[in-house]
Amino acid sequence: MLVKDIMVKDVAMISPLATIREAMREMRRHQVKSLVVDKRYEHDAYGIITYTTILRTIVAEEGDIDLINVYDVCSKPVISVPEGLEVKHVAKLMVNQGIRRIVVLKDNTLVGLVTMNDIVASILEMSEVDAE
Repeated sequence: MLVKDIMVKDVAMISPLATIREAMREMRRHQVKSLVVDKRYEHDAYGIITYTTILRTIVAEEGDIDLINVYDVCSKPVISVPEGLEVKHVAKLMVNQGIRRIVVLKDNTLVGLVTMNDIVASILEMSEVDAE
């Protein structure tokens, strides 16, 4: 099974110039726990911002979320994989690096996002098919 078979294609994104408050609103609106941070220019890298990152920032900055931009606290460059990679390699990468989300690229352009939950769900689905 390939990454493109299990990835989420409708990825919630945010501008690197957005504030932390705007990022929180977008997460709530899309009902997600992370946002991919868009590139600032063509040869830039994507980033990612998560609930955990935001919580750490709020605690460290004592709640001043309107003065901090997403690019100040996001993880960048984000770890990414090509859409044609086998899922087993992505799972190994996630376990070895201790990450839960990986951006999926095609020709250096975002095409999806794979989470640990997506991989576990695909494994469960395959095991149910094998059991039948």
